[in-house]
Amino acid sequence: MTEQQAHRFERGTDGPKVIVAGVDGSDSSLRAAAYAAGLARRQGALLAIVYVQPVLAGGVALGAPVADTTEEIAQDLAAQIRESMERIKGIFDIRWEFHTFRGDPYSGLVKAADDLTADAVVVGASEQAGHRFVGSVAVRLVKAGRWPVTVVP
Repeated sequence: MTEQQAHRFERGTDGPKVIVAGVDGSDSSLRAAAYAAGLARRQGALLAIVYVQPVLAGGVALGAPVADTTEEIAQDLAAQIRESMERIKGIFDIRWEFHTFRGDPYSGLVKAADDLTADAVVVGASEQAGHRFVGSVAVRLVKAGRWPVTVVP
């Protein structure tokens, strides 16, 4: 084996080291984060919880304070997650980080998974009826075929 082969990154060779969980505040996304936390704990992996702040070009044109609203949502989610992690402190030890990205949910999660060198992605099932016909973020992530994707109902 050459030295270059010895240092080459390979996803999932010894179990996941980074698990990305996408959250948006919905019940299914919070269940996905809890499920991902269990995976991270059992695997000794880093749990990277990701909220993608939507960029709404139309909202800016109408004068809506979109950036302030999405930042507030991100702060609320981070506070909820910190509280949850504090409750299990001493019972379960989980290494975790909270990240925010801007963009549409699919592109934001792809960027997060790439930037964080994710071994797996966990998301909640879409709760919007239209996604049954158009396709949800989860379906698009699975079709991308770049990481194992777990969809939590």
